[in-house]
Amino acid sequence: MTQTVRKVDVVIVGGSLSAAAAAKRLVDAGLETVIIEKRKLPRHKICSGILSPRGHRFLIENFGPLPREVLHEPTSCKGVTFHFPSMRRLTMDFLDGPTPHLHRKYSDYWAIRRSGVEIHDETSFTGLTTENSHVQVSAKGKDGPRNYRARWVVGADGPSSPVVRRIYGDYAKQIPWFMVGQKFHPIKSCPLDPEYFHFWFHPELGHYTWSHERDNRQIVGVGFDVGRNFHVEHQKVVDYLKAKHQVELEDAEDHEGCGENFGLSLINRYVFGKGNVLVTGQAAGFLNMMAEGMSCALHSGAISGEAVVEASRSNKNVQTIYRKMIMSEVKRCSDQWNPLRIAFGQPHEADAKTALRELAIRDRIGMVGEILSFMRIYAKFKWGRQMIGQAMYRWRNGEYEQARWL
Repeated sequence: MTQTVRKVDVVIVGGSLSAAAAAKRLVDAGLETVIIEKRKLPRHKICSGILSPRGHRFLIENFGPLPREVLHEPTSCKGVTFHFPSMRRLTMDFLDGPTPHLHRKYSDYWAIRRSGVEIHDETSFTGLTTENSHVQVSAKGKDGPRNYRARWVVGADGPSSPVVRRIYGDYAKQIPWFMVGQKFHPIKSCPLDPEYFHFWFHPELGHYTWSHERDNRQIVGVGFDVGRNFHVEHQKVVDYLKAKHQVELEDAEDHEGCGENFGLSLINRYVFGKGNVLVTGQAAGFLNMMAEGMSCALHSGAISGEAVVEASRSNKNVQTIYRKMIMSEVKRCSDQWNPLRIAFGQPHEADAKTALRELAIRDRIGMVGEILSFMRIYAKFKWGRQMIGQAMYRWRNGEYEQARWL
């Protein structure tokens, strides 16, 4: 039996915020676009939900005011507090004021629907092949196999991207992976300010340790090496919060976790695709400091859509267009990890300079020492020299080295 092939201009893989942003640009330009998403929408998404000011502006400008149902409680976040082993802390407000605390299950679906794109949920991407100027996309829906013939494909399918795995084979084996997990605890008492996202620079607690309030429960999260026991790593953090911050929590009611491709944005090792297949969002490696990926997902997704629109109008190579356009987002994202930009610029959206000025000089010096001590846990990945090398390249050339991208 011959299977019907759906012919479209663009197939976007993944029902994410980056997909919504790409779809908005494509649909507005009149390109026939379909999003395929393996889960039924609206779907659960593992995420803190703390959005940056830049991401907030993007949502309002492109999709309109956020309805209450797409927010958690507290509905907003004022900024970030860094905690250190010495019990020093640095509280930084977002430069543009409080930002929304997104409920990703509903915010992503809201943005996708607002884009006007055609949605095929419960449809799993299974493969693609390039044929001349088109891409054949195979998928599996609840009613059986589905096939698409598209001029372009956009992979907006997250850090473990099946699109990336398909076009780059064993790429996933060539980069370091981390596990991140969070548990949700009913609160007995918690002195941590619920209006801030809390992060610990503590080498004994894990690669990435955070906590904040959500819907009358406290999230306690930890990032750790693949192969270690999540429950053991998490309990260390819970015990530490009780001993050092007087945080009293009940046993967790539920938990969640996933793998993260953390590191690509630090060393400028982004993955942007091949031929008429573009990769965007966290699938491409975008991740802001503090692991806030939503704002760079939105902007990079929009840029991928703009690149396709330009290619459709000019008949030029879409990868050439995309890689030229995406440099703006590469600079914004990688600058956040760039030691020269941190020392002499303002690459972040939280007001660190004002917060530091309010501290005694000895506390500022002490914090630098504690951050350097924390960074030693990443030494095995040999990122330090690469970060310095890319920082120097950026200083000399005004941008990052494109030769490092896939």
